Amino acid sequence: MTGLLASVADLGEMRLARAGGADVVDLKQPAFGALGSWSTDALAAAVQYWSAWPQPRPLLSATAGDQPMVAAILRAAVERVAVTGVPIVKVGLFASAHASECIEALAPLAAKTRLVGVLFADQEPDMALLAVMGRAGFLGAMLDTADKKSGRLTDHLDTLTLSHFVTEARRHGLMTGLAGSLSMADIAPLKAVGADYLGFRGALCVGGREGRLDPRRLRAVRTRLTRAAPATGGE
Repeated sequence: MTGLLASVADLGEMRLARAGGADVVDLKQPAFGALGSWSTDALAAAVQYWSAWPQPRPLLSATAGDQPMVAAILRAAVERVAVTGVPIVKVGLFASAHASECIEALAPLAAKTRLVGVLFADQEPDMALLAVMGRAGFLGAMLDTADKKSGRLTDHLDTLTLSHFVTEARRHGLMTGLAGSLSMADIAPLKAVGADYLGFRGALCVGGREGRLDPRRLRAVRTRLTRAAPATGGE
Protein backbone atom coordinates (compact mmCIF):
# COMPACT_ATOMS: atom_id res chain seq x y z
CA MET A 1 0.00 0.00 0.00
CA THR A 2 1.13 3.53 -0.76
CA GLY A 3 1.75 5.50 2.42
CA LEU A 4 1.14 9.17 3.21
CA LEU A 5 4.09 11.45 3.98
CA ALA A 6 3.02 14.72 5.60
CA SER A 7 5.57 17.53 5.87
CA VAL A 8 5.22 19.54 9.08
CA ALA A 9 6.71 22.83 10.25
CA ASP A 10 6.49 22.54 14.05
CA LEU A 11 5.57 20.27 16.96
CA GLY A 12 1.90 21.22 16.79
CA GLU A 13 1.73 20.10 13.19
CA MET A 14 3.53 16.88 14.16
CA ARG A 15 0.64 16.11 16.51
CA LEU A 16 -1.93 16.89 13.82
CA ALA A 17 -0.14 14.72 11.26
CA ARG A 18 -0.06 11.77 13.61
CA ALA A 19 -3.74 12.18 14.51
CA GLY A 20 -4.65 12.51 10.82
CA GLY A 21 -3.10 9.20 9.85
CA ALA A 22 0.23 10.17 8.31
CA ASP A 23 2.53 7.19 7.76
CA VAL A 24 5.61 9.43 7.73
CA VAL A 25 5.92 12.70 9.65
CA ASP A 26 8.46 14.75 7.72
CA LEU A 27 10.15 17.68 9.46
CA LYS A 28 10.57 20.48 6.93
CA GLN A 29 10.57 24.29 6.99
CA PRO A 30 8.79 25.31 3.75
CA ALA A 31 9.74 28.98 4.19
CA PHE A 32 13.41 28.04 3.73
CA GLY A 33 13.18 26.34 0.36
CA ALA A 34 12.22 23.05 -1.25
CA LEU A 35 13.88 21.07 1.54
CA GLY A 36 14.23 23.74 4.21
CA SER A 37 15.58 22.34 7.47
CA TRP A 38 14.50 22.72 11.08
CA SER A 39 17.07 24.09 13.54
CA THR A 40 19.17 21.59 15.49
CA ASP A 41 17.38 22.36 18.77
CA ALA A 42 13.97 21.99 17.15
CA LEU A 43 14.98 18.67 15.58
CA ALA A 44 16.16 17.35 18.94
CA ALA A 45 12.87 18.39 20.54
CA ALA A 46 10.92 16.72 17.74
CA VAL A 47 12.83 13.45 18.18
CA GLN A 48 12.12 13.51 21.91
CA TYR A 49 8.42 14.20 21.24
CA TRP A 50 8.19 11.46 18.62
CA SER A 51 10.02 8.95 20.83
CA ALA A 52 7.34 9.37 23.49
CA TRP A 53 4.55 8.36 21.11
CA PRO A 54 3.28 4.83 21.72
CA GLN A 55 3.69 2.16 19.08
CA PRO A 56 2.56 1.85 16.38
CA ARG A 57 3.69 5.31 15.40
CA PRO A 58 4.51 7.00 12.08
CA LEU A 59 8.04 7.02 10.74
CA LEU A 60 9.99 10.22 11.31
CA SER A 61 12.11 11.96 8.68
CA ALA A 62 13.74 15.36 8.34
CA THR A 63 15.25 17.37 5.51
CA ALA A 64 18.87 18.51 5.47
CA GLY A 65 18.16 21.85 3.79
CA ASP A 66 18.78 23.18 0.28
CA GLN A 67 22.54 22.69 0.07
CA PRO A 68 25.03 23.26 -2.75
CA MET A 69 26.35 20.14 -4.40
CA VAL A 70 29.69 20.32 -2.59
CA ALA A 71 30.47 17.02 -0.89
CA ALA A 72 31.91 18.45 2.33
CA ILE A 73 29.07 20.97 2.77
CA LEU A 74 26.37 18.40 2.05
CA ARG A 75 27.89 15.84 4.39
CA ALA A 76 28.13 18.40 7.21
CA ALA A 77 24.47 19.34 6.73
CA VAL A 78 23.36 15.71 6.83
CA GLU A 79 25.50 15.03 9.91
CA ARG A 80 23.91 18.03 11.68
CA VAL A 81 20.47 16.47 11.23
CA ALA A 82 21.55 12.88 11.91
CA VAL A 83 23.23 13.73 15.22
CA THR A 84 19.86 14.81 16.65
CA GLY A 85 18.61 11.24 16.36
CA VAL A 86 16.21 11.72 13.45
CA PRO A 87 15.98 8.19 12.02
CA ILE A 88 15.57 9.15 8.33
CA VAL A 89 17.34 12.10 6.69
CA LYS A 90 16.24 13.42 3.28
CA VAL A 91 19.09 14.75 1.14
CA GLY A 92 18.46 17.10 -1.77
CA LEU A 93 20.44 16.12 -4.88
CA PHE A 94 20.13 19.18 -7.07
CA ALA A 95 21.21 19.15 -10.71
CA SER A 96 25.01 19.12 -10.73
CA ALA A 97 27.97 17.39 -12.32
CA HIS A 98 29.07 16.62 -8.77
CA ALA A 99 25.95 14.75 -7.65
CA SER A 100 27.57 11.29 -7.85
CA GLU A 101 30.55 12.52 -5.83
CA CYS A 102 28.20 13.92 -3.18
CA ILE A 103 26.29 10.64 -2.91
CA GLU A 104 29.51 8.65 -2.57
CA ALA A 105 30.72 11.01 0.17
CA LEU A 106 27.58 10.14 2.15
CA ALA A 107 28.16 6.37 2.03
CA PRO A 108 29.80 6.22 5.51
CA LEU A 109 26.81 8.07 6.97
CA ALA A 110 24.37 5.78 5.14
CA ALA A 111 25.82 2.88 7.11
CA LYS A 112 24.58 4.50 10.33
CA THR A 113 21.60 6.68 9.35
CA ARG A 114 18.86 5.92 6.85
CA LEU A 115 19.26 8.36 3.97
CA VAL A 116 16.77 9.21 1.24
CA GLY A 117 18.10 11.00 -1.83
CA VAL A 118 15.74 13.53 -3.40
CA LEU A 119 15.90 14.18 -7.14
CA PHE A 120 14.00 17.06 -8.73
CA ALA A 121 11.55 16.62 -11.57
CA ASP A 122 11.97 20.21 -12.77
CA GLN A 123 15.76 19.78 -13.14
CA GLU A 124 15.89 16.90 -15.64
CA PRO A 125 16.65 14.25 -12.98
CA ASP A 126 19.43 11.80 -13.78
CA MET A 127 18.00 8.32 -13.19
CA ALA A 128 21.56 6.90 -13.29
CA LEU A 129 22.00 8.37 -9.80
CA LEU A 130 19.65 5.69 -8.46
CA ALA A 131 22.36 3.08 -8.97
CA VAL A 132 24.87 5.32 -7.17
CA MET A 133 22.46 5.69 -4.23
CA GLY A 134 21.94 1.95 -4.11
CA ARG A 135 25.69 1.26 -4.00
CA ALA A 136 26.14 3.91 -1.30
CA GLY A 137 23.61 2.16 0.94
CA PHE A 138 20.80 4.72 0.82
CA LEU A 139 17.42 3.68 2.16
CA GLY A 140 15.41 5.32 -0.59
CA ALA A 141 14.92 7.85 -3.34
CA MET A 142 12.25 10.46 -3.95
CA LEU A 143 11.20 12.70 -6.81
CA ASP A 144 10.12 16.23 -5.84
CA THR A 145 10.14 19.71 -7.37
CA ALA A 146 12.80 22.30 -6.57
CA ASP A 147 10.85 25.37 -7.66
CA LYS A 148 7.43 25.22 -6.04
CA LYS A 149 6.18 27.89 -8.46
CA SER A 150 7.03 25.75 -11.49
CA GLY A 151 4.01 23.49 -11.17
CA ARG A 152 3.22 20.04 -9.83
CA LEU A 153 5.35 16.94 -10.19
CA THR A 154 2.98 15.71 -12.88
CA ASP A 155 3.50 18.90 -14.90
CA HIS A 156 7.14 17.88 -15.38
CA LEU A 157 7.09 14.10 -15.66
CA ASP A 158 4.44 11.79 -17.07
CA THR A 159 3.27 8.61 -15.36
CA LEU A 160 5.38 6.40 -17.63
CA THR A 161 8.55 8.22 -16.53
CA LEU A 162 7.44 8.09 -12.90
CA SER A 163 6.82 4.35 -13.20
CA HIS A 164 10.30 3.96 -14.66
CA PHE A 165 11.71 5.84 -11.67
CA VAL A 166 9.92 3.52 -9.23
CA THR A 167 11.02 0.40 -11.10
CA GLU A 168 14.65 1.50 -11.36
CA ALA A 169 14.83 2.60 -7.73
CA ARG A 170 13.51 -0.74 -6.54
CA ARG A 171 15.93 -2.57 -8.81
CA HIS A 172 18.68 -0.90 -6.79
CA GLY A 173 17.09 -1.74 -3.44
CA LEU A 174 15.63 1.69 -2.76
CA MET A 175 12.33 2.64 -1.16
CA THR A 176 10.43 5.15 -3.34
CA GLY A 177 8.49 8.37 -2.84
CA LEU A 178 6.82 10.97 -5.05
CA ALA A 179 6.14 14.57 -4.02
CA GLY A 180 6.05 18.06 -5.48
CA SER A 181 3.00 20.30 -5.00
CA LEU A 182 0.72 17.28 -5.31
CA SER A 183 -3.03 17.87 -5.38
CA MET A 184 -6.03 15.66 -4.66
CA ALA A 185 -6.28 14.99 -8.40
CA ASP A 186 -2.78 13.48 -8.40
CA ILE A 187 -3.53 10.83 -5.79
CA ALA A 188 -5.24 8.17 -7.91
CA PRO A 189 -2.82 8.22 -10.88
CA LEU A 190 0.25 8.39 -8.65
CA LYS A 191 -0.94 5.61 -6.37
CA ALA A 192 -1.32 3.51 -9.53
CA VAL A 193 2.37 4.18 -10.26
CA GLY A 194 3.14 2.17 -7.13
CA ALA A 195 5.54 4.34 -5.12
CA ASP A 196 5.90 3.47 -1.46
CA TYR A 197 4.93 6.98 -0.34
CA LEU A 198 3.26 10.11 -1.68
CA GLY A 199 4.41 13.34 -0.02
CA PHE A 200 2.19 16.35 0.67
CA ARG A 201 2.50 19.83 2.14
CA GLY A 202 0.55 22.50 0.25
CA ALA A 203 -2.53 20.31 -0.24
CA LEU A 204 -2.70 19.85 3.54
CA CYS A 205 -2.54 23.54 4.41
CA VAL A 206 -4.70 26.63 4.46
CA GLY A 207 -2.82 29.31 2.56
CA GLY A 208 -0.43 27.07 0.63
CA ARG A 209 2.73 25.26 1.68
CA GLU A 210 3.79 28.07 4.03
CA GLY A 211 0.37 28.16 5.68
CA ARG A 212 -0.94 26.07 8.56
CA LEU A 213 -1.69 22.37 8.36
CA ASP A 214 -5.46 21.83 8.30
CA PRO A 215 -6.73 18.58 9.90
CA ARG A 216 -9.73 18.49 7.53
CA ARG A 217 -7.52 18.67 4.46
CA LEU A 218 -5.25 16.00 5.87
CA ARG A 219 -8.22 13.71 6.50
CA ALA A 220 -9.45 14.27 2.94
CA VAL A 221 -6.05 13.34 1.49
CA ARG A 222 -5.81 10.32 3.79
CA THR A 223 -9.27 9.13 2.71
CA ARG A 224 -8.61 9.65 -1.00
CA LEU A 225 -5.27 7.81 -0.77
CA THR A 226 -6.84 4.89 1.10
CA ARG A 227 -9.70 4.53 -1.37
CA ALA A 228 -7.73 4.97 -4.59
CA ALA A 229 -7.02 1.81 -6.57
CA PRO A 230 -3.60 0.26 -5.87
CA ALA A 231 -0.87 -0.27 -8.43
CA THR A 232 -1.45 -3.13 -10.83
CA GLY A 233 2.21 -3.93 -11.54
CA GLY A 234 5.41 -2.48 -12.99
CA GLU A 235 6.05 -0.74 -16.27
